[in-house]
Amino acid sequence: MKHTYHISGMSCKGCQKHVQEALSKVPGVIQASVDLEKSQATVEMESHIAIETLKEALADSNYDIHPKDDDHTHDETTKHNGHHDHKNHKDVAKKKGAGVFYCPMHCEGDKKYDEPGDCPVCGMDLVEEQSLNNNTSAEQWTCPMHPEVVEDEPGSCPICGMDLVPKEPDLSAEEKTYNRLSKKFWIATGFTLPIFIIAMSEMIHNNPLHEILEIKYWNWIQFVLSIPVVFYATWMFFQRAYSSIIRRSPNMFTLIGLGAGVAWLFSFFGLLFPDFFPEQFKTEAGTVHVYFEAATVILTLVLLGQLLEARAHSKTNSAVKELLKLAPNKTTKMVDGEEIEVAIDSIEQDDILKVKPGEKIPVDGIIIEGSTSIDESMITGEPIPVKKSVDDQVSSGTINGNQSFLMKAEKVGSDTLLSQIITMVNDASRSRAPIQKVADTVSGYFVPIVVLISLITFIVWAIWGPSPAYVYAMVNAVAVLIVACPCALGLATPMSVMVGVGKGAQQGVLVKNAAALEKMYEVTTLIVDKTGTITEGKPSVEEVGTFNDQYSEDEVLQYIVSLNRNSEHPLAEATVKYGKERSIESIQSEGFEAITGKGVEGKISGKKVSLGNQKMMEHASATVSSDMLEKAASFQKRGKTVSYLAIDTNVVGYVAIGDEIKQTSAKAIKELQDSGIEVIMLTGDNPETAKAVANELNLADFKANMLPEDKLKEVEKLQKSGKVVAMAGDGINDAPALAKSDVGIAMGTGTDVAIESAMITLVKGDLHGIVKAKNLSDAVMRNIKQNLFFALVYNTIGVPIAAGVLFPFFGILLSPMIAALAMSFSSVSVIGNALRLRTKTLD
Repeated sequence: MKHTYHISGMSCKGCQKHVQEALSKVPGVIQASVDLEKSQATVEMESHIAIETLKEALADSNYDIHPKDDDHTHDETTKHNGHHDHKNHKDVAKKKGAGVFYCPMHCEGDKKYDEPGDCPVCGMDLVEEQSLNNNTSAEQWTCPMHPEVVEDEPGSCPICGMDLVPKEPDLSAEEKTYNRLSKKFWIATGFTLPIFIIAMSEMIHNNPLHEILEIKYWNWIQFVLSIPVVFYATWMFFQRAYSSIIRRSPNMFTLIGLGAGVAWLFSFFGLLFPDFFPEQFKTEAGTVHVYFEAATVILTLVLLGQLLEARAHSKTNSAVKELLKLAPNKTTKMVDGEEIEVAIDSIEQDDILKVKPGEKIPVDGIIIEGSTSIDESMITGEPIPVKKSVDDQVSSGTINGNQSFLMKAEKVGSDTLLSQIITMVNDASRSRAPIQKVADTVSGYFVPIVVLISLITFIVWAIWGPSPAYVYAMVNAVAVLIVACPCALGLATPMSVMVGVGKGAQQGVLVKNAAALEKMYEVTTLIVDKTGTITEGKPSVEEVGTFNDQYSEDEVLQYIVSLNRNSEHPLAEATVKYGKERSIESIQSEGFEAITGKGVEGKISGKKVSLGNQKMMEHASATVSSDMLEKAASFQKRGKTVSYLAIDTNVVGYVAIGDEIKQTSAKAIKELQDSGIEVIMLTGDNPETAKAVANELNLADFKANMLPEDKLKEVEKLQKSGKVVAMAGDGINDAPALAKSDVGIAMGTGTDVAIESAMITLVKGDLHGIVKAKNLSDAVMRNIKQNLFFALVYNTIGVPIAAGVLFPFFGILLSPMIAALAMSFSSVSVIGNALRLRTKTLD
């Protein structure tokens, strides 16, 4: 039998492994598998095992197990207290909560934490996620004498009467981390430099320091100077190392802790018990060789690396920070004809707002009075301002031109386009690309292998090394531990993804996750819809006609408008708009139903009314005569769409609708074809219209009369033939194919269903955005491969050199201090390479 249980207390792969091993050892258990993401275990057993028995197996490790359908509440909150002992680690919940801190290496997927600290798996400092919540608060004022006084407006202090001054904004978590590391670095440097000078003076003939004090006293001075470095400035490294060993999740800090810790402890015991050590470890003066300078320099250089990483990390999410700057703190609200300045947080749906020249638009909404031109470049990536007038949509964060206008708020807070873009970028930045599995696999064995190589190095040098052999063995073993850098491997993919996703957002290309970038890189075939993708998606009525003398053109239009006012399809909206311009009054309709890929139907004045293509007429049992087909063909050959109107079973009229091809479509399709991608147009429109559009775009491959299931089958057919398929569409009828394709690309101007189904969304809804998305994916994947290559080559070359393989041939040995410098800069180099993506041109 097989049972599923909830496991509480897990928060990393080490926990997962421990629980799985403990449950597998329970008598009667055939197999146990643990899912870290779902916090659950599936146990296959020969016969039922009591829950108490399973609890006993985990009793010593602070984990707990409950039946999955138990009412037990597991709403623990992820907390950090700046360091991680094992007990605290076990209390960490797997729930994501509402935290805003995450691991830059994504050790636990997209898990977030509520407080700053270090990752319980890899030990790296957590990074703060940028969000609008902390960016749009209005300016506050405080008293310089009484900081507890905080007001929303300037004025005087109610206690002492002094003028209030603007309150200094709180530092961000990353600035606090940087300042904390910077303070510790300078303290460490201040104590390490004299240790280094004392140690290096040994290389000077007739060392002048020995005239002041004997060498053993200088060793004690080194020891005293090293205490602030080890036990204050860099103590966190040893805490992380201890935590990683207890959790059986070795990482970079395991190696640093072992290497620097062994060097410092060896030196300390050498001071206390010099007679315990063999002669090979001693100097001519009879004192034991001490390595306080090696330990402190190593730790200080690692701290320098952490400091540089903290600064570099702050640049990797610079795109989100730039987006956050687009959100204004205040805006002007119209109340009973008066202008009132309000905080953006207080805006509610349907509020009337006034946007003045040069101001940022505060929320998403619709213009109700006035006209202007708006700079949308920060959202779409297009530099040319867009003209807007009454009934046009405006988006939060875009910048008004030189005219004022009134707008009605429609989407506020987290519902605005800007907020959704920031959320999407943050989510995508935390996602893991499939290529990262390479680094994860290597990292799983990395630290144990390095520790083993370090032990072998010590043994080999101790047996076959030159005199003093033990000293050589000690130094080289430490160098091996220090030079290895698993973090360079771990950072290789997420850093490139974070910078790339941010760059895409600035150019109007929103990526759902890292896997989308990797798949887009592999795409061989692109399927595009016609309406709203290739064309503007802003159709206009060209002609309304009648096939029956009983109905005038206005009556035909009246039936069309009355039925279409229930539909959100762009073609339907075009007819409704045309009816308003012609002052046509609509009639109440009942039983409205949209027949996907065919048309719409309903009842008007007791009559069954159908509107749509020829398939819709067949569905309504209405016959389309050859004359009607000929009339329709005359429009279709010019790329127009024709819908027939049937009342009961008689076709009585038609409407011809035109939709201009986007100016960028032809150029974008040619660029994609030149890059080796096969472009296919699938449309629900008729063959004549499809052919006319395809000819204009030089598209050799197209298919017409495609229903949603037909588009889905076409995607499946191409995938079975070995193609990697991207699908671009904007309608509900595109959603199945978008979801099935390897990469779904939604036009931002389309429906929410299409955008939800897609892996990439183009804010502007322009085919040129696909060119940008392709260029972005190519650049990011190249950057990831460069990072992985550098990290693998660095470790492959660095570890053997540190072990001393060049010594027999060239007499070269790698000092542990140089090893620490190399290790620190390896991670920084990976981040630096990822930052190059910020300057990449996507056009």
